[in-house]
Amino acid sequence: MSLVEPPPAATSQPEPRRECCACDAQPEAVSAVIPEAQTWARFQVPTMDCMVEEAEIRRALADVPGIRGLRFQLGQRSLALDAPQASLALALGAIRKAGFDPQPLDMPPPEATHGGTERDPGQHTTGWRRMGLALVLAFAAEGVGYFAPEGLVWQGLGLAVAAVAIWLAGFDVYQKGLVALRRARLNINALMTVAVTGAFAIGQWPEAAMVMALYAIAEAIEARAVDRARNAIKGLLALAPEQAEVRQADGSWIGQPVAAVALETVVRVRPGERVPMDGVLTQGHSSINQAPVTGESIPVDKAPGDPVFAGTINETGTFEFRVTALASNSTLARIIHAVEEAQATRAPTQGFVERFAAVYTPAVFVVALAVALLGPWLLQWTWLQGIYKALVLLVIACPCALVISTPVTIVSGLTAAARRGILIKGGIHLESARKLKAIALDKTGTITEGKPMLVEWQLLDAGGDRAAAEQMAAVLATHSDHPVSRAIAAGVVPSDQEAKDFTAIAGRGIQAVIDGRVWVLGNHRLIEERGQCSPELEALLRKHEEAGRTVSLLASEAGPIALFAVADTIKPSSRDAVAALMALGITPVMLTGDNQATATAIAHEAGIATARGNLLPQDKLEAIKALQAQHGPTAMTGDGINDAQALAQSDLGIAMGAAGTDTAMEAADVVVMNDDLRRIAETVRLSRATHAVLWQNIALALGIKAVFLVLAVFGTASMWMAVFADMGASLLVVGNGLRLLRTTTAVPQETR
Repeated sequence: MSLVEPPPAATSQPEPRRECCACDAQPEAVSAVIPEAQTWARFQVPTMDCMVEEAEIRRALADVPGIRGLRFQLGQRSLALDAPQASLALALGAIRKAGFDPQPLDMPPPEATHGGTERDPGQHTTGWRRMGLALVLAFAAEGVGYFAPEGLVWQGLGLAVAAVAIWLAGFDVYQKGLVALRRARLNINALMTVAVTGAFAIGQWPEAAMVMALYAIAEAIEARAVDRARNAIKGLLALAPEQAEVRQADGSWIGQPVAAVALETVVRVRPGERVPMDGVLTQGHSSINQAPVTGESIPVDKAPGDPVFAGTINETGTFEFRVTALASNSTLARIIHAVEEAQATRAPTQGFVERFAAVYTPAVFVVALAVALLGPWLLQWTWLQGIYKALVLLVIACPCALVISTPVTIVSGLTAAARRGILIKGGIHLESARKLKAIALDKTGTITEGKPMLVEWQLLDAGGDRAAAEQMAAVLATHSDHPVSRAIAAGVVPSDQEAKDFTAIAGRGIQAVIDGRVWVLGNHRLIEERGQCSPELEALLRKHEEAGRTVSLLASEAGPIALFAVADTIKPSSRDAVAALMALGITPVMLTGDNQATATAIAHEAGIATARGNLLPQDKLEAIKALQAQHGPTAMTGDGINDAQALAQSDLGIAMGAAGTDTAMEAADVVVMNDDLRRIAETVRLSRATHAVLWQNIALALGIKAVFLVLAVFGTASMWMAVFADMGASLLVVGNGLRLLRTTTAVPQETR
């Protein structure tokens, strides 16, 4: 038995409580707040495929004293228990009595591993062989019952063959079913146990064998299909290589497992290789395909100082980078973990379906009992006919298709979004995105690039020397750390001209002596203080300021020489993004702390009709409340830090450009892993598509059951037909939900 300690993130919250079709309450004893000091034991539960089995295990442990915490990972089919050794032994005994076979795991806790845990290939092969043999024997029992002559010998042979088929296919079902019946829990195992046993008892042993064999095979097919949805995100984990080429103290390079690579280590990546860990590029240049992390389809050029992410692909040159995050805490690992956590949460539709199913199953059981008891009196059936029809109803009553229709769809939607670089932190947020009526957009870093750029510069003297003015501005700008100066320096031709006596003029600009003359590069206020402003210059400055630009002026003792306009430029995708949101019926509004003139200019350029400037964080919070009152459900898009109050107040908080940052992931409900605002419209479209598929699945599941319920009572539906109907409905809803995984984009091509 392996006793392991989960990381701090795992101990902050207990496993969320869930309901399922077979229960109407969860045991409080095992869902209490988990104390800080924990010792977790992890177990593989091979037959724990869905929330029904999880609920059965929870109930089995409800009366076990000393259990401090439970943590289920259905995708991995694993269970973590926090309990003293004595309670642990009792817990394992209770789980085994419930029909499960927990096996100890000697591996890290759930938070350190990702993706589904594959069953052993040998178990797969053995299981399919056993079910195949059961199906052959079921056909043999049908043949004996149909073709064999009358006689006790042949009847006994057929009965024995049917019993062996039932035992091969349904031993686990019977074991779990008997436990459920003893506890008065009407789940699928209980229903199948009663139905098959009843059919066998009334002499329909060939059909009982066929039903159990078909049920076992259909369950196995369904489990494999569900695994595809659960493990869809698992492929991301394989993107990060297991080895990294690490520089040693003597300058040599040695391959090491990524799990053993420490922070600040220097790693080398060659062209065509995948980046093994998160880091900051220190040497070399390359173009990197970041699609696995950010969803960007175009490779991004990287230079020293730029971040690189685990799992991305080095397209061109060799480079070195300094490791900034351990392999278990890389951006890719955190994305996978966040998606797994989101998969564990229940969406509103899912909760509704499970509550409905919890009432539906016993209701149909009562109907089946009424058919068995009242049918012979009211409809002149024989008692055997009444019992048989009731058994068919029990098989049809299985709510698997209904219950499984929602989680498979939600998981597929979450995974489709993650593949596009959209991290949605739960089914509730995936569903709520479709309801949005308004969206508040922060300016800096959301609509704009988030960094100033030189957008225009001009000589103020038509006869002046343009090249000389550019050189003077370059010399002055390169000696200032102010963002505006850096933008000017980056936008003009560099100069190697010498200067001296550099002086920073606080809040105004910079001054230096070049070729014996004093030059300044400063703002409007500095030029006014020097007495060098004119009405014409004032008008020119006003024009740039109304356009949301920050203006710097190059001047000598003789007066202003040139004007340099710097602005936080709009992203190329922002106009398309705003248009896409408006096409969806969502009203965009810009909220910013910048001045109103800048806000109005940027909003107009982006196609936004309403912009509010000069807002403090509290003002943004009040603006969100006003939008909610005016329009209804409102989203807030920001950086996840300064806009925390507004993000919390909004119906859906969206963080932009969060690749590599922990804070944005924690602050928002949706994280767009790159700076592309168009991903928001994709999220809304995906939400609407997911909602449509959810209700398609619910309609399919209930519609098929309704038809066969009528056929069972008034028609000729048989038990094996009921199994085909139930499992066929399950496979239909699973397949329909999996369609979302094939969604590469939720946005039409013209908007991208």
